[in-house]
Amino acid sequence: MRPPFLLGYGTNGLADHPLPAALDLLDDAGYDAVALTLGFPHLDPLSAPPGDVEAVGTRLAAMRDGAGAAVVVETGTRYLLDPARKHRPTLVDPDAEARMRYLARAVDVAAELGATCVSFFSGVLPAGDRPAEGRARLLGRLPALLEHAAARGVALALEPEPGMHVETVEDGLRLLRDLGDPPGLGLTVDVGHCLVVEPGGVDGALRAAAPVLRNVQLDDMPRTHHEHRPFGEGDLDLPATLATLADIGYRGVAAVELPRHSHAAPDLVTASITTLTRAWKEVTA
Repeated sequence: MRPPFLLGYGTNGLADHPLPAALDLLDDAGYDAVALTLGFPHLDPLSAPPGDVEAVGTRLAAMRDGAGAAVVVETGTRYLLDPARKHRPTLVDPDAEARMRYLARAVDVAAELGATCVSFFSGVLPAGDRPAEGRARLLGRLPALLEHAAARGVALALEPEPGMHVETVEDGLRLLRDLGDPPGLGLTVDVGHCLVVEPGGVDGALRAAAPVLRNVQLDDMPRTHHEHRPFGEGDLDLPATLATLADIGYRGVAAVELPRHSHAAPDLVTASITTLTRAWKEVTA
């Protein structure tokens, strides 16, 4: 018996495989969904020929014996926009033109693929800048991105991340309120992050985010610091996490997020879905 939400795997954990080979691995393992990180080495939205996006869409549609795999578009490529500065520029930098262009193109790709959402983050506030400056930049920039996404029928999901300007679910919810709770903007929750920064832990964060939860990332993590690990190597209670997702009525993609484990991708692709299936059986036993 499968959970009511869609189990996926992130392509940022398959960076040593060409994208067709990565999708083959996920299809063979039986995943319902793909969290597709745009950028090298797979699909760079800023330089890929139009036919490349169409080819990815065709492959996704052929997965699961022709039933098709769901897809979430992720935008966390580290050095795509600046080869010397991780993730820069971000939405909270003084000049975010390159980031805005990238996110707009990600929306276009998501529309072509029929993705459930485009997931993105706020970014780390530049040294010396005040939180109020970062907040003002987000409030000034997100409406244009929301308008672009709405015109293409694409939902957006902001991911709180340790160390970033929007770090917790409450930070994200506050920003949504300040924007007027736009229907096209929700949240991504990484359950590993919850162990590090969320006062209410995984359960509290998921329940707080539930009304606007658009995307979930699954990984283990120690409570002490931000380090994505395979299941069983951190402090995550996986059956309890899956039970909470089911209890809040989540029906979207919940994808494994292991961006530093591409070296072991074939084994982890298989081991992760085995562990997820076993954990779900515990929930339903």
